[in-house]
Amino acid sequence: MKSKLDKALSLVALGVLGVLNSAHAAPVYEIVNLDDYDLPLSDSFKGTRNGYALGVNANDELVGIIKGKKKLSSSDVEGGVIDVADGIAPEETITYSIDKPIIANNFAFVAKHNDASNPWLPTFDSINGTTDPSNTQVINSVDTFYYGINDAGIKVGAMTASEKKIPNEATTDKDDDYWYYRDYEMRGVVKNGDAEIDLPPPYHTFVNPDSTNAIKEVKLGGWSSATAINNNNLVAGYASTAISKFGSDRVNECIKTASTLPLDVCVQREQYPNATGTRNIQYQTRAYVWQIDNGVATGTELPLGLTPATDNTFTAQALGLNDNGVVVGRSHVYRDGDTKNFRQDAAYWAKDTEGKYQYHWIPMGDSIENSIAYAVNDNGIVVGSYRSYIQGYLRDKFFYFDTNQADATIVTPNDFAASTTDLSSKPKSINNKGQVVGYIETTYDKEKPRPKAGFLYEKSTGEFSNLNKLLTCESKGYEKASDGSWARHQVEVRDGSGKTFTYNADIIVVEGTSINEEGTIVGTAFIRKPSYQFDKDGNIVIGENGEALFELNGNGDPVTAYVPRMVVLKPASSGEACTVDDSTDTGNYERQGAATLAWLFALPLVWFRRRIR
Repeated sequence: MKSKLDKALSLVALGVLGVLNSAHAAPVYEIVNLDDYDLPLSDSFKGTRNGYALGVNANDELVGIIKGKKKLSSSDVEGGVIDVADGIAPEETITYSIDKPIIANNFAFVAKHNDASNPWLPTFDSINGTTDPSNTQVINSVDTFYYGINDAGIKVGAMTASEKKIPNEATTDKDDDYWYYRDYEMRGVVKNGDAEIDLPPPYHTFVNPDSTNAIKEVKLGGWSSATAINNNNLVAGYASTAISKFGSDRVNECIKTASTLPLDVCVQREQYPNATGTRNIQYQTRAYVWQIDNGVATGTELPLGLTPATDNTFTAQALGLNDNGVVVGRSHVYRDGDTKNFRQDAAYWAKDTEGKYQYHWIPMGDSIENSIAYAVNDNGIVVGSYRSYIQGYLRDKFFYFDTNQADATIVTPNDFAASTTDLSSKPKSINNKGQVVGYIETTYDKEKPRPKAGFLYEKSTGEFSNLNKLLTCESKGYEKASDGSWARHQVEVRDGSGKTFTYNADIIVVEGTSINEEGTIVGTAFIRKPSYQFDKDGNIVIGENGEALFELNGNGDPVTAYVPRMVVLKPASSGEACTVDDSTDTGNYERQGAATLAWLFALPLVWFRRRIR
């Protein structure tokens, strides 16, 4: 491969009409983590697919996750196909099973601007003993996640426990000699240098109400996660405080059947997502904060938005906080105290004069289904989104809310029109200058999936910009010819046939997830790559020269699709926003959606590659 830029969303997104931003005074941005027209990964992440940047601090240090291992067999590893960097390889299939080994599929990383050798290079960061995904000698069973980082470089996120196994005495199948389980499914974690601090939830052990039973308690592990940290080392997140009634019933069933299925294994099965995506063992979950002092975490439960009067399961989550200790997120609530008006709404928690956290509902109108708050700056401005019907369709709309005003109401900024549109949008971060980043839909077709783009909103001016309209031409995959014209860079790749192909370089920013005070934005971009050929079993087809074969269209050109990668945008020191017409791009490609934050625990299916003879 002579040059590697692979970028983009879809022709639908690239054909966004001029209504999605014309002349503007917003800053010009450039993507700074390109390397020879590519968004690189460190050697420790060879064999993985998708990358997401989730938080950046004032020192231009970021954290995120790499999600998805490429579906590669041992013969592929030995044959040198482990990287498969030039095209899109299949991802290991996620399944849940108590009779197969647990294999991790999510990996935390850090990247730094001031890295002397590789600025902004995503570098694997071990949590709970995890090994990097390129290490084929060790089967790693621990999924890890980073969600935030403060200016001191202290990182927060979550992890799973490592795999445990019990001999399966009933089986005669050599492939099923063991039952597999782990002690907990999700646990918040803080990492400062090499030191790790676990954040166990207050509820993690089930006490058997039947005092006559020999099994007195069952260690379930509970559930917790750390979502954000401020510069005073206060961590926000959520944790299990009790078990749901139905979850309690399921644990009791496991106790009753402990003679036929090991208790820990039965509990593991009940904690895995079922066919509908829900878990039978669920917990009462509350917003939580932990103060970190001298390596010790002291936790505080934040009030729920209602007083529970039934056996229902209620949830509250803290998702962001500022340096003043104001915490934002969402909670179940009875709007205006009406028990018939049960919702899950955006909320913030702040300390009263006695130093105790108090719950504050962010008022929502009756037409709003639900809402959520993601972040708050030091000026007390909360950003979040609500879901409501607009022109007959449920849409998510970005709002901001001023916690300093006694009778404040939510404000929905206009995006690309003089009045409210039906484009769904969600903010993810706000800095103290009132700059907000997130994502927004970019087309108005009501009957088709709508592509998304990252946005920048300037609260001081009300200006709302598609981030892709603020990029320099070089950052969008263009090259300038000697006559001053711009054209897409041509990426050259060779496949298993030995033939060299070209396709148009392209990149589109699909989400901004964090912005610091200097205006550095991190998030996710779609990059274009050619797709490999797969056989009927979903295995990569390998050519005579040992390399993978690309999928070709009727003209013999590679069909390209998209993979999400972490992206870093900084205000450009020179240059201007690109005005080249994207609609002229006629590359052969199809859209492939980007994943969002999800806690998936992977068990890959066995597969084999097929060689062409």
